[in-house]
Order: sequence, then C-alpha cells, then structure tokens
Amino acid sequence: MSTFNRRLKQIVAKSGAVPFDKLEEASATADSQDASLADVLNGGGLLDGPTIVGLISQEIGFPPIDLNRWTPDDEIKEQFPQELSDKYGVCPVSKIGNCLTVAMPDPFDIVKIDQLRLETRCDIRPVVALEDMVDEARKKLYDAGVNQMRELLDGMDDDEVELKAQEQEDDNSIDLGDASEGSPAVKLVNMMIFQGVRDRASDIHIEPFEKTIRVRFRMDGVCREVLSPPKNLQSAIVSRIKIMSGLDIAERRKPQDGKFQVKVEGRAIDFRVSTLPMVHGEKVVLRILDGGNLALSLDTLGFEQQCLDHYRTSIRQPYGMILITGPTGSGKSTTLYSALKEIYSPEINFVTVEDPVEYQLDGVNQVPVNPKRELTFAAALRSILRQDPDVIMIGEIRDRETIEIAVKAALTGHLVLSTLHTNDAASAVTRMVDMGLDPFLVSSSVLLICAQRLARKLCDNCKTPVDVPKDRLLSMGFLESDFTEDLQLYGSGGGCSRCNNGFRGRFALLETLPMTDTLRRSVVEGASSLELKDKAIGEGMISLRRAALLNAMRGKTSLEEVMRVTLGD
Repeated sequence: MSTFNRRLKQIVAKSGAVPFDKLEEASATADSQDASLADVLNGGGLLDGPTIVGLISQEIGFPPIDLNRWTPDDEIKEQFPQELSDKYGVCPVSKIGNCLTVAMPDPFDIVKIDQLRLETRCDIRPVVALEDMVDEARKKLYDAGVNQMRELLDGMDDDEVELKAQEQEDDNSIDLGDASEGSPAVKLVNMMIFQGVRDRASDIHIEPFEKTIRVRFRMDGVCREVLSPPKNLQSAIVSRIKIMSGLDIAERRKPQDGKFQVKVEGRAIDFRVSTLPMVHGEKVVLRILDGGNLALSLDTLGFEQQCLDHYRTSIRQPYGMILITGPTGSGKSTTLYSALKEIYSPEINFVTVEDPVEYQLDGVNQVPVNPKRELTFAAALRSILRQDPDVIMIGEIRDRETIEIAVKAALTGHLVLSTLHTNDAASAVTRMVDMGLDPFLVSSSVLLICAQRLARKLCDNCKTPVDVPKDRLLSMGFLESDFTEDLQLYGSGGGCSRCNNGFRGRFALLETLPMTDTLRRSVVEGASSLELKDKAIGEGMISLRRAALLNAMRGKTSLEEVMRVTLGD
C-alpha cells in the first residue's frame, strides 16, 4: 500500500465518514489494483471528491482547490514545462513572484515537493486536488492548443485576411485563392497571419515534430509558442502556404523560398516564406514585413546622442561609404531606410538594390535582386552607376565583386550606404580587406562604420528595482564614475497585461566608428580590428556594451538583456 493510501485511510478512519468495514474493503481494492484510495472511495460512492479533498486539507494544513473553476494561463505553461508536469504528476496553478502554486494529488510526498523546489528554483505552495482532477487540469493546460485553435477559428472572419494575387516570372497575374476557402487549414493559416500581424511579430515559425506541430511567434526578438495545431493538419498547412507563395507543393525534399502579400485590416503586408525539410516534415518560417511598424525617424530609434550626431553628419556628406554591421534581425535595414528618409529631396536621385525590397519608399528607385534573371547585386550596381545616381543603397555586401564596385562608386562622387555581417564596427575593416580590397581603398572610401543591435525595453508598468554587487557591475563594464547616489538598476517584473514577459518594444543600440585621420593611417598600416577598436575607444567611441549599460542605468533595459545582446569590450 502506498504512503498516500495509508495516510488517507488513517484520515478517513479518524473522521468516521466511512464505516470501518467499507473502508477496509476499499483499501484492499486500491491495494490490489494499485490504484488511489481516493479514486476507489469516490468511484464507489463512499465519499465524494470535495469531501476527500477537504479531509486531506484539514489534516495536513494545505488549502484545497477546485480545478474545475481554474482558468489555465499560457505564462505558467512557459515557466513550468509539460515534461516537468508529466514527471511529477502535478499541475502548476499560478506563479506570483517566486512563489509557485502547484496542485498535487499526494501532498504528503515531501521529497517530491523538495525536488520541485530545486528544479523550478521557486518556493512551492502545494494545494490539494484529486488525481483525476489534476490529470484533467494538466490536459486543459498543455493540450489547450487544439481547443484554443478551434475557438480562434470559430471567431475568425475570412474577410479579415485577404490574399492578393502575385505576379509570376512571366508577369501574368494568377488567382491564388484556394478552392476550399472554408477548410480548417485555410482558416488556420489566415488566423496565424492575422494574429502575427496583430501581435507585431517579426516571424512566424511552423515547426513539425513527431506527434505535434508547434507554432511560435518571434516578438521583440524572442520566440514564444502561441499554438499547437493537430498533427493531421500539417500537410494541409504547408501546402496552403506554398500555394499562397507560388512554391511547388509536390517538392518536399528541397528548401524553397517564396513570398506573398495579404491585406490585413486594410493594410497591405508582405511575407517572405522559407521552407526547410526536417525529420518529421517541412518547417516553414514566414518573415512579416509590415511597413506600418517601420519607424523611419532617426530620433525614435534610441541611439545615443553622440552616435546619432556621427550618423547624421555622415549621411549628409556628398560622397563616401557608410556601413552598418550586425546579425540578421538587428534593424540594419530600418536604420538605412531612416537615413534615406532623413536626407530625401526631389533634387537628389536615390537608387537602392535590395534582396528583396522589404519596404517601399516614395520617391526612391528600388531595384529587387533577381538571380534567375542574372540580376545580382554586382550586375544591378553596374547598371545603377549608368543611371546618374547621387545616393546608392545596397541591401547587403556579400562578395568581392559587389564591394569593389561599391568602393569605386564611393570614390567617384556617390554616397553609398550598405550592410555587412560582422560582430562590431572595427571588424568591418578587416572583413573588407579579407574580401580582397586594398587597405588604402578602405581608408579613403569609408566615412563611417556602425555596429547595431536591438535590445528589449522594460515595461514601465511592472519593472522592479534590483540590487547587484559592485564587483559584478565592474566586471560587466561599469566605470567607477557610474556609481552615483541616484544609480538604480531595474529588472523584469515577470510580466503584466501591458507587456510580453516584462518587456515592451525594442530600441536600437549603435556603435559608431568615424574614419578619422588617425584611424585611416592605422588601416593603411594594417592594424588589427582589436587595435582599431582600442584607438576608436581612446578617441571617445561608445561601444555596443557601453551603450547598453547607459540604457540600463536609465532604467530602460535590464542587465540580463545587456548581457544577452552585447559582448564585453
């Protein structure tokens, strides 16, 4: 007989709620069937569930809970994964601060409570419920994806998402509408698109696993699971997205790329689609290009004043090259578009070459790269130089041919703006030399190199003050002069109704390296990226880490976010 059954038998016998012979009989049945005595008593009509829970609660001092009236919360599911719930047979109910309330059918198991405390790093507050109610609550919490999907689909109006026809390579418009517009897959894809745009997500990930499908949105740079559709809809979902983006629905073994445009709430929004074969099917990622979310004012991006001044001064020069470096999704294109809008004038001829054109700007000639038609970055640049341009924006410099043409354009009276993939500003110089450029050409053509990252902003409604030891702050990059009486750092408060897990929105961190005479000489002499960075900091450059720390000192972001998006100097 289990410890739980033995304890429960003692409690029921003590209360006198069940005749002794009936209790002995129920106990023997539970023992022989390896079942819970609570289930046997409840199922045999000897004691109802609330009475059993009440007796246990009264004896042990833990409060009871009616899980039928409990509403699952997605946040608790993220903080207490299903694997942990399955392992211990408990259901997380709520989390306030560091106190985690857990519904347990066996609250006598002190070892289990201690193990939960160690694994969750929270103070565990057990509440009492019957085993079958805990199991139902766990299904309600972790299998909520299917029910949530059905509710969303029932409330989804097909008119909210309108698919626009796309042009194929032969320039003939086709109707991409599906014959079964009312099918679950079509409505589900429409719902994902609508919800992704509404939640201001940058990407939608549809990931196949052995028995499930996981749908995640990337919001403020962090992925968050939002839905788990039934596995049997996997092929239909992928096929629907392929049809929308003009891809081959019969090809499932090769990656494919496509695009489509939809109207959501009256706004035309572009989507880039990428499929990739996985072990259990094709993963699909949709990049949302919503021009309505594009902030095209340099003042709203969040740059430090010194960095903003460097950038503004450089984009107003008549010729030269400005490079912005950083990983994918760090806001480089937005910063370039903002520069074009800042200096736009009908008297200037602006031409861009992009892969693809992410946002359309009025008055700017934008050329989409098309490798199938042999329109590469280099080929487009050669043609652009015959189009009498004043300002040229190159979406990305990927090869030696492109950078050679760009440098020649910068040296022959054009202002060239582009992006490059390096970790910091100084590394862009050595990267250009590694691509085959003469150091003299680099030093004479480049005006400014920027490195950029995006950091999440703390929610002003729920952020909480934190105290951090001084030695740890110094190791992160704080200076002695930063430790003033009014220095107060903040951390995420765990989230509220106004934010996403304690953060709301993002801002840009910019590291600017103006090519001064000292740095030009160092480049020609073959200085390393580390030497260039040291000299730039000596001349007053604000590094990415320093820019992040300054924002942390203002209470704009957390130290954890600083560590997540920047490297130490």
